[in-house]
Amino acid sequence: MQIADLVTLERVACNVKISSKKRMFELLAELLAKNQQGLTQPEIMESLLARERLGSTGLGHGVAIPHGRSKKLSQAIGAFVQLQEGIDFDALDNQPVDLLFVLLVPEQCTDEHLQILASLAKMLGDEEMRDRLHTARSCEELCGLMAVSDKREQGVDMPRMTHT
Repeated sequence: MQIADLVTLERVACNVKISSKKRMFELLAELLAKNQQGLTQPEIMESLLARERLGSTGLGHGVAIPHGRSKKLSQAIGAFVQLQEGIDFDALDNQPVDLLFVLLVPEQCTDEHLQILASLAKMLGDEEMRDRLHTARSCEELCGLMAVSDKREQGVDMPRMTHT
């Protein structure tokens, strides 16, 4: 599954001002609940928080990948948030987090879950991609960057991104 396939434009938030990790999880659950019949924001939030209690999903370099599972999903969904300023997320490097990709997968979806997390870690581990995600000025631009990352992952020869 492609990263860009997980996220719809309505589940991308750009230049968001958030002051706490708790409020961030509320926003992530709200984004994931959009157009998901039978799946509620409180259920999503509980799934994400249950995983977070096992250990922070803050990877470092300003990036976090909160994730959870749901019995009510038939396929994985995601959302992406770019914050105005980083928040404390108990990241591995103790740095504030300002780029978050949240993932919710069907309860039985183990291999695909791990493959998606690996793809996300690769995309968000790329310094150039992180820089572009940090400086994107619109939700459309953020979605476009994820599509570019998917093409690179497939080995399609894409021109290198340049800062504008």
